[in-house]
Formats: sequence, structure tokens, C-alpha cells
Amino acid sequence: MAELMKGKRGLIMGVANDRSIAWGIAKAMHAEGAELAFSYQGDAFGKRVEPLAASLGSDFLVDVDVMNDASLDACFAALAARWGTLDFLVHAIAFSDKNELTGRFINTSRENFRNSLSISCFSFIDVSRRAAALMPDGGSLITLTFQGSNRVTPNYNVMGVAKAALESAVRYLANDLGPQGIRVNAVSPGPMKTLAGAAIGGARATFRHTEANAPLRVNATLESVGGAAVFLASDYGACTTGEILRVDGGFHVLGMPQSENL
Repeated sequence: MAELMKGKRGLIMGVANDRSIAWGIAKAMHAEGAELAFSYQGDAFGKRVEPLAASLGSDFLVDVDVMNDASLDACFAALAARWGTLDFLVHAIAFSDKNELTGRFINTSRENFRNSLSISCFSFIDVSRRAAALMPDGGSLITLTFQGSNRVTPNYNVMGVAKAALESAVRYLANDLGPQGIRVNAVSPGPMKTLAGAAIGGARATFRHTEANAPLRVNATLESVGGAAVFLASDYGACTTGEILRVDGGFHVLGMPQSENL
């Protein structure tokens, strides 16, 4: 490897297991020389994340609830105490009630709308503000989105609205933090076989459809998403900000399925 991330330290938020997109990013960052810290929420996830972090040489784990200000403050205080500064942050956190990720969007409840937008979008704004305070020499903030933000995707429902808000937040944060040398971007993979993706109704059919129709006839892999994140966080991404970087085999360029699938 080229050690593109050598000397850089970053926080990875959102690893659930070894099939998580955040885990693919963590492995790619580590392979390029980055030093990593991991956040998790609750003991159950902590038990899953600890051995994964250890496999990458990290013993820096912090229990974080993004809906709790005191918890977030404690996390970034721990980062400041141990490292002093931060070079990058990966936000791979989203949530919606699984029961509302099937059927019609119009049936979204007020409570789930509020929770979905708060956890999936506002949490990125919240952690970006805290992370920016630890980036005196600039840095990189990365989040994850999905094509359901701008094109109707069956069963994605309120998460599509949340991701649209998140993508808008990326642009506004990029403008706010640009003068500080902090870049803000999102990676947009196609559908992937993750714990979060499995919660969406019809996930398997969506996965098969995109693989059969994407120009490259493939869905994104953990390695391809990890490589995209490395670019954005490395010095090669120095002039890229406010971007939605699509890693979906080209599916986003299509207006219709391939002729053989019509």
C-alpha cells in the first residue's frame, strides 16, 4: 500500500459488524497507515466492535449515544485527551423504525420522522461541530448516503428524506468549514448487504436489480467504498469538498433498466 493515511488519526462511527460499510472504510484506512478510534452504542455493539478494532491494532473505543449531548461531549473530550487533534471522522450512522421501511411513505409517523432525521442527519452536524474544534490544521469529515435521497426507491421511505437532508447538510457544512481547511463529503454506495440495508423492505430484490442493470454490472463492495473514503480523507482529496461521491457501479446514470431487463 502507499500509506496514504500515514500519520493521520480518525474516528470511525457506526461499525456494527464485519459487513458494515464503516468496517470496510476502517480496514482501508488502516491499510493505508491511519490510526483509528471507534465509537459504538451500548454493550451489545461494544462486544462486536472490540475484537474488530483490536484486529486493526486499536484499543481506543468510546461508547456514544448521538442523541445525548453529554455522551458526545465525553467522546470528543476523550479524543482531545488522548490525541489532542483529529484528522478525519467517518459518520456511518442512520436509523429508522424497520416497520416504516416497507409500504407507503405517506404513512410515516411523526415520531419516526423526527427520530430518523435527528439520528441520520442532525447527528452528522452535531459531531462535525465537535470534530472541527479538534482540526486546527484542517481535516476531512465523511458521511454515507444513498441514491434514495434524490430518486424514489421502493420502501426506502423516510430514509430517502433523511438522506436528502444529510446531503444538503454536507454542502452547507462544506461551505461553513472550508475556510478552516476542513473538507466535508459523502460517499453514496449502491445497495449493499449490510445489517442496516437488510432492514429495508425488498432489499434482496433491489440488490439483484442494481447488479443486473448498473453499467459495470456490479454492486459496490466494502473495498471500493473504503477506497473512496481513503481518497476523500487523504491529501489527494485536498481540493474536494461538498461532494457526493457515488460508488454504485454507475447505476445512478441510468434512466431505464438495461434493454435485456425491460
